[in-house]
Amino acid sequence: MMRPQHLQQHRRALVLGAVLFLAFVLLTVVGLSVGSSGLESVWAMWQEPVAQQIVIDIRAPRTLGAFLAGALLGLAGAVAQGLFRNPLADPYLLGSASGATLGVAIALSLFGTMGISPFAMQWLVRLGLTGAAFLGAVTAVLLTLALARGVQHTLRLLLAGVVVGVVLGAVSSLFTLLSPSILVAMTAFMLGSTGFVGWMACTVMGAVLVPCLVLSWVLSRVLDGLALGESTAITLGLPLGTLRSALICLLALATGTAVAQTGLIAFVGLAAPHLVRSVVKTTHGKLIVLSSLMGGVLLLLADILARSLIAPQELPVGVLTAVLGGSYLLWLMRKNTL
Repeated sequence: MMRPQHLQQHRRALVLGAVLFLAFVLLTVVGLSVGSSGLESVWAMWQEPVAQQIVIDIRAPRTLGAFLAGALLGLAGAVAQGLFRNPLADPYLLGSASGATLGVAIALSLFGTMGISPFAMQWLVRLGLTGAAFLGAVTAVLLTLALARGVQHTLRLLLAGVVVGVVLGAVSSLFTLLSPSILVAMTAFMLGSTGFVGWMACTVMGAVLVPCLVLSWVLSRVLDGLALGESTAITLGLPLGTLRSALICLLALATGTAVAQTGLIAFVGLAAPHLVRSVVKTTHGKLIVLSSLMGGVLLLLADILARSLIAPQELPVGVLTAVLGGSYLLWLMRKNTL
């Protein structure tokens, strides 16, 4: 039987999960209703074929894509904080953000020098930038692992991630300097946007999110063991090297997929686990699932605000998440809870 304290935390976790799911449903309805002219009735739009097409082809994938990208970042943030035993760890800690940025910069530079038709260029950009961002993020993580000489030393991994991030960020800036024509596209990528998310992107993110959730749930006991210290985890018989490698692969896959589809969106992966822990203290299995839901709700809310605050113009969603997430973390620091 559960102890009374554990039972209370279990109930809190269930209530929080239900609240987050309800928030997702309500925000989805709002997201389908927000257009360039402000808030509109989805049910009224459904009666008009053109308006119906707008909802199905533009608003629906964008709304669902924002939730899925936020869920991937929230999951990655919970894994990163548990893996490194650091509440300030975020999904981009191993250099994936700088790697994705470099991949996009290289792809844009190459596309700008290719003499192809506008139609072919459109499809190459849509497919190529996504692939380049994902490949760049994964390559950066591999470089970090190579520089750290494996996954055995947490501190070395952190330092290697910082070094790789700085170096790849500098190379990205160099590419932008040498090809000024890509500056606007690079700025849009670094600020983050859900405006170009379609059904294919939703399919990819959903196909990655489900196995990542399952795998992270299976490996959650490793994170629980690491929370007690590495020596304790070893005495529990956990093969830390192999399990750390699996967690880092999961972290790279979730982060790379989200970044490839939406660009660099700050603070969602960092703030989501903190928000969950401020409500309920639980094991990493439940924390990861709740952080994923929290991240999805946060990014979906930020996307709706980005579309509606200065409609018909839009704010970059990454700007809103940075402002809101940064303000929340400053408040946490003021309370000395970090």
